[in-house]
Amino acid sequence: MLTTNVTVGNKPFKPLITEAELQTRVRAMGRQITTDYSDRNPVLIGVLKGAAIFLSDLIREVKVPCSMTFMRIKSYSGTQSTGKISKELEFTEDIEGRHVIIVEDIVDTGNTARFLFEELKKHRPATIALATLLFKPMALLYPFKPDYTAFEIGNDFVVGYGLDYDEHGRNLKDIYVMESVS
Repeated sequence: MLTTNVTVGNKPFKPLITEAELQTRVRAMGRQITTDYSDRNPVLIGVLKGAAIFLSDLIREVKVPCSMTFMRIKSYSGTQSTGKISKELEFTEDIEGRHVIIVEDIVDTGNTARFLFEELKKHRPATIALATLLFKPMALLYPFKPDYTAFEIGNDFVVGYGLDYDEHGRNLKDIYVMESVS
């Protein structure tokens, strides 16, 4: 059950997705990845910081041998995508010939996903797929669709379950959407 509205930083947010709904979709995604990768040993690459909680829950639902690593990418300032991407932490695992699944918290413009695919291709993986917690198809700037999506949402700003507003709100168990203020 969702709690009441919350304030994160100085912004009001209202409930959008419950913890129970999140866990149901994460289990379903884990089952699908298990089926799709039944004969492979994928490496899941979590994009820090936002995807850390999602990846932790997702990897426990994947029932095939797999490993995980992390990259840190920055593309947001406040509530807006900057359009500029900076790589702040490079993964250290060798992915040549591996089946890679990028695990993102949210895909909106597609800039980060496009950047990640280009960066990872340099390491010659066998395949690259993308799993995202949230997908904002109305915000896309490129013809692109994630391979695994937990929820499609509108083009609103959200926090909780790893997603933040200026580093706050990641610890919320549910996902909240910013309320419009008149």
